[in-house]
Amino acid sequence: MIVGVDEVGRGCWFGPVFAAAVCLSESAAQDLSDLGLTDSKALSPRRRAALVPEIEARATCWALGQAAARDVDAMGIRVATELAMLRALERLPCSPELVLVDGVLPLRLWKGPQRTIVRGDSKEASIAAASVLAKEARDALIRRLANRFPGYALERHAGYGTAQHRAALLASGPTPMHRHTFLTKVFAAS
Repeated sequence: MIVGVDEVGRGCWFGPVFAAAVCLSESAAQDLSDLGLTDSKALSPRRRAALVPEIEARATCWALGQAAARDVDAMGIRVATELAMLRALERLPCSPELVLVDGVLPLRLWKGPQRTIVRGDSKEASIAAASVLAKEARDALIRRLANRFPGYALERHAGYGTAQHRAALLASGPTPMHRHTFLTKVFAAS
């Protein structure tokens, strides 16, 4: 069982970092590629949303994991990202024989075999599928949290550092779900 893993939300000021782990058969990978599966950042929101049920139906197995903003503040973004990936991998029904990790940095918390792949989300269907599932799940959560924390326009920027987000932070201060360690420059410049 070969599993692709990817994360989203690494650079956000607000909310958790998400990861997904996806196992695809060769035929499922080909079917999804034929449907236009690629790196989630290269897909329109509509296309990403349409791919989610296709991925979920065709995957041998898949799982999500996350690390909260407080994890990012306590451990740093790299460890929090690895924690989200590990949590996704641990939620799979069986342990992968090989994990394909998007990027150059190995998943230090994973003790099994792994291979890093630079731009893996555009080269390996399982990593691309993980990218799409993680992005859609995180975006859905942020849209729900936008109702809980109105005034930050989270539904527009998904917690990333935009001028609008910065202005809201300066006007209202951070919420408990902001990554406070990411905001030092925002408040230092005010």
